[in-house]
Amino acid sequence: MASIFTRIIQREIPAYIIDETPDFIAFLDVNPNAVGHTLCVPKREVDKITELTESEFGALMQFSRRVALGVEKAIPCKRVGWTVIGLEVPHVHVHLIPLNTMADATFGKKESLTQEAFVAVADRIKSALSQQ
Repeated sequence: MASIFTRIIQREIPAYIIDETPDFIAFLDVNPNAVGHTLCVPKREVDKITELTESEFGALMQFSRRVALGVEKAIPCKRVGWTVIGLEVPHVHVHLIPLNTMADATFGKKESLTQEAFVAVADRIKSALSQQ
């Protein structure tokens, strides 16, 4: 069965897409730790980051860096934290989380956003990416 991320990639499930290439997609986490929490995902469904080829791993990191720079420019924060956990969804993904305190990095803390707020955040990050 396809992962929820594959279903987003295939446009079966709506998402607040930030950036996309032929191999990767970035979209807002709908259950974010902080405003601007973004996921970077390879389009090829792979369970563990160690199962990516070396070139896929490098390309995912480059894509994630580009998106992180956009998040950092669009969302006021001290830095953008990166984490790869992968227990909830069996499809490699990099969490990019705007951080102002260590509490922003804990997955027990969640933000609640309206659809309008998600759209506004996605637009701000997309705009920042287009200026790179």
